Amino acid sequence: MTRPKGSTVAFIGLGIMGSPMAAHLVAAGHDVTGFDLSSASLEKLVADGGKAATSAQEAVTGSEVVITMLPNHPQVEEVVNSVTFDDGTLLIDMSTIRPSTSIEIARKLSNVRVLDAPVSGGQTGAQQASLSIMVGGDEADFAAARPLLEIVGKTIVHVGPHGAGQVVKAANQLMVGGIYALVAESIVLLEASGVDPKAGLDVLAGGLAANRILDLKRETMIAREFQPGFRIDLHHKDMGIALDAARAADVALPVTNQIAALVAAARAQGYGSLDHSALLKVIENFAGRA
Repeated sequence: MTRPKGSTVAFIGLGIMGSPMAAHLVAAGHDVTGFDLSSASLEKLVADGGKAATSAQEAVTGSEVVITMLPNHPQVEEVVNSVTFDDGTLLIDMSTIRPSTSIEIARKLSNVRVLDAPVSGGQTGAQQASLSIMVGGDEADFAAARPLLEIVGKTIVHVGPHGAGQVVKAANQLMVGGIYALVAESIVLLEASGVDPKAGLDVLAGGLAANRILDLKRETMIAREFQPGFRIDLHHKDMGIALDAARAADVALPVTNQIAALVAAARAQGYGSLDHSALLKVIENFAGRA
């Protein structure tokens, strides 16, 4: 039987996002070989029907498509600089990194088709295959990658040339951080005023202030449950990317600077391992309500 093009996939980075994404690709019938520094992550991939490699090079060799889902640009650069890709390989970097790094990778790998395709939706989106994926790169390469991206995401948009996906992700992260901060301030105001925060946020969620964070997180925030789906540490990294992108574009983003400071404060106050909804704890500290 002739296998569909792109069916041989190397997946580098099997963390809380990459692991379920790789499993979805296996379930869709693709031949997935994964590499991760965690032996438990490799064992899970094998249990899901994939194959485990002992190195990134082993995973990449012979693969038509390479997907990277790594914490930050140093890890992506390490993979790109340490492996030899087959000519014509489609490299889809789904990590969240600096736009300038994505542009440089595409420039450097002249024999490889490169896309930057960061995602939004967190662990739940990865598990439910409902991620939003913002893709930068050539239109033809996006068309080739789309069947694979549709396995792990629901909203998939080609947003421009190399690096554009990362710029859109930066915009996503500054908006998410800002909304979390405003929901946190709303909770503090409601509680300090003697108003039931659940009733208050239920009303807000049905009006013009409605947003996905209110839909998904208002109950856990009120309950002060901050089990991470996306850690403060990672959002701190992403706010740095947003600020770098603003400097590169020569624009002032004053609210983004404030949100970055709040996220940095959360990390400095010891909340880095908590979910980014733990911005509520920072707002409570500022308000004297801790």
